[in-house]
Amino acid sequence: MLQKTTRTAFQWNDPFHLDQQLTEDERLIRDAARSYCQDKLAPRVQDMFRHEKTDTSIFREMGELGLLGPT
Repeated sequence: MLQKTTRTAFQWNDPFHLDQQLTEDERLIRDAARSYCQDKLAPRVQDMFRHEKTDTSIFREMGELGLLGPT
């Protein structure tokens, strides 16, 4: 006798269900990184890419947020 398996619908925004595997602390880090990237990083990077320049303050900001590894 074959058993029926229930399948969940495919989720394009999280196809591997990684969000369910994150702890609350990991979600906070993810949200902080996303907010920084959308609000502060993206507007500057596009312009710098066009002019082939680097703003080193980005690395300091990311370090202060703990995005470059544990300190």
